[in-house]
Amino acid sequence: MKTIFEYNEETTGHLSDEEIQLKLPSDLMRDDLELPNISEINVVRHYTNLSKKNFGVDVGFYPLGSCTMKYNPKVNEDMAKLNGFAGLHPHSSEECIQGALELMWRLEQQLKEITGMDAVSLQPAAGAQSELLGATIAKAHFDQKNEKRTKAIIPDSAHGTNPATAAICRLETVVIPTDSRGNMDLQKFKESLTPDIALVMLTNPNTLGLYEENILEICDLAHKNGTLMYCDGANMNALLGITKPAEQGFDMIHLNLHKSFSTPHGGGGPGAGVLGVRSFLADYLPIPRVTKQNTKYVLDYEKNKSVGKIHSFYGNFGMLVRAYSYIMSWGTDIRKVSEHAVLNANYLLSLLKESYHLSYNRSCAHEFVISSKNFGEKSALNIAKRLLDYGFHPPTIYFPLIVSEALMIEPTETESMETLDRFASALKKIAVEINANPQLVMSAPHSTPIGRLDEVEAARKPNLRWNPSLENDKMGSH
Repeated sequence: MKTIFEYNEETTGHLSDEEIQLKLPSDLMRDDLELPNISEINVVRHYTNLSKKNFGVDVGFYPLGSCTMKYNPKVNEDMAKLNGFAGLHPHSSEECIQGALELMWRLEQQLKEITGMDAVSLQPAAGAQSELLGATIAKAHFDQKNEKRTKAIIPDSAHGTNPATAAICRLETVVIPTDSRGNMDLQKFKESLTPDIALVMLTNPNTLGLYEENILEICDLAHKNGTLMYCDGANMNALLGITKPAEQGFDMIHLNLHKSFSTPHGGGGPGAGVLGVRSFLADYLPIPRVTKQNTKYVLDYEKNKSVGKIHSFYGNFGMLVRAYSYIMSWGTDIRKVSEHAVLNANYLLSLLKESYHLSYNRSCAHEFVISSKNFGEKSALNIAKRLLDYGFHPPTIYFPLIVSEALMIEPTETESMETLDRFASALKKIAVEINANPQLVMSAPHSTPIGRLDEVEAARKPNLRWNPSLENDKMGSH
């Protein structure tokens, strides 16, 4: 006998609801469902109270360094949920998705203009996958030239994805230390630039929030060695409309659309990466490529050198819509994004550098790194926990690894002076507290629903189930 799941409109259209129910398998039939009997107001209060325990950029300042947790304008969400975009099926024919293809083509043109690159792929699902694509293209490029290059130069301040990408592509990592100015040590770089170096992976500005002062010389030396220059574009929020990575000498750059171009960030949701390349690497980009033929937009699969496809269908399209909306909203004023981000960072740094140690005493870009090492071991963690009591999400801590007790802070361009003043005031108060009453800071947070967790235990044995009896016991104890 057919189950209800095997019936379709053709076979059931002439049957009444009662007749269809009679054909349900007996093991699916029951008299009662074990559903809770709760009033609407109790359900509303339960979920509303749960929502208040979440922290997000719509609730407060999110100063995570190297992540650019800027506010995401809601108009971008409105654009992404337009019927023609939200209801788009990935198997639709080209004739039915001309609007989507045009948007992707236009976004590519915008990102080419912003980065100075000659060609762009929107296919990667995240910045890290863009990195993997870039390293894969580098290997394909040298394979075609019959050159055996097996190493990648990476500074010791780099994002962790850089050496991870090199390792996945079986490139040996050559680590270059940071000099006293916060740059990659130029002399060590020259000594390491051997004929087997395929790639130099740099973030500019770097993860210390400092512009690489020797970038033109570094790129020139690399190119004379036949080496490709790869820009980790995680910090592009400092460069928009001010300078183009291609003009600095980079051959490739990846962009994280959630960092610089205001697509949703975090929560394990859909990411979006972009890889831009110079013209001599364009044919290696993944297929299909979005191209314009007269007034029609098509998906072009005719690239013989292409390294192939790295993502199902064509990237995460909803994120591309949001990024396009964001760029269009700024238009030719997009330079103001970076100008305000750099201004906010330097303003905040000026408020904090007297209370905290500054390892590299320079003007910063869009973010900066201070140190709490003068307050002792694990002080960065304690300060981060205490910030929760002041209503602020903590900044990135213990990164980059080359700064002891690092606090890495990025205010972004979307925060007001009032917010930055309150944040700086909280950090300065904590600096006083940690000397006057160290136990207060070491045992923080004190105002959150759950106090300080054993983070190792929480990571290895997460408790993901809410227990109402424990919640009631806790409420009764207050």
